[in-house]
Amino acid sequence: MLTNADLEKMVETTDEWISERTGIKERRIADADTATSDLAAGAVARACRQAGIPAAELDAIIVATSTPDTVYPATACWVQARLGIAGNAAFDVSAGCSGFLFALELASNLVAAGTARRVAAVGAEVMSKVVNWDDRATCVLFGDGAGAAVCVEGDGRSGVLASTWGCDGSLAPLLYQPAGGTRLPTSLETLERRQHTVHMEGNKVFKHAVRAMSDSASRAMALAGVTMDDVRLLIPHQANTRIMDATRARLNVPTDKVFTVIQKYGNMSAATIPVALDEARDEERIRDGDIVVMTAFGTGFTWGASVIRW
Repeated sequence: MLTNADLEKMVETTDEWISERTGIKERRIADADTATSDLAAGAVARACRQAGIPAAELDAIIVATSTPDTVYPATACWVQARLGIAGNAAFDVSAGCSGFLFALELASNLVAAGTARRVAAVGAEVMSKVVNWDDRATCVLFGDGAGAAVCVEGDGRSGVLASTWGCDGSLAPLLYQPAGGTRLPTSLETLERRQHTVHMEGNKVFKHAVRAMSDSASRAMALAGVTMDDVRLLIPHQANTRIMDATRARLNVPTDKVFTVIQKYGNMSAATIPVALDEARDEERIRDGDIVVMTAFGTGFTWGASVIRW
């Protein structure tokens, strides 16, 4: 765990400054030997146990991440190996903080099409290993974590009611990791310039994020034929409380319908929504038959929303 008090000793910041601007009080940080696949494999195993499905019976594993173990193969391949299974499909989705909703869209449609019976959708990140710990504007935001869901054929009483997704690639330079790919291969110069860490223009990200999250949620609800009066819980991407509050206001959602875990975990990128969904269930904030709206934005700029009946 890394608290705001710990960060006060690392960069020029204060608990008050971080809390007021982000709502974050602490975040989980993986140790040096822990990779994204380790967290993802644990999340899949837990989701399978709760679903009563052996991991070996999964037809596919889809991992959403911006912090892969390796450039290739996909992190999902390492997850499969760590679970001790083989033969099923395993691949990654790179959609930043929207990644879990993209993975869920793919998983649910694979099941609906009859292509697969059981698919794990995973959001997993070790953001701490791509953060510039000297940059107080970004290092205070991120944490590590993973969450997963298993999609199976339903009985018509629960499942994904509607969803939306999209991207505007012209906004990609507002939030990205410049080096390490074929555009800027790793070199001594890219390392010295710290181009392998998060680069973000926070104010511009805020404006686009609020609009994208609220608009995509509105479209998804319209497609599902529901209004906010029908919704039990809104689970937005946990970027910071200002973005979540502004999104809530645009959607005209009462504060008590918004579920947040950012104070405990920070921004876990693709992992924030599945972790929040799991904790909302554990706290009995959602029960069978409840309608939940999830919405996110991410690097790319990507965005997405999903309306589900629990």
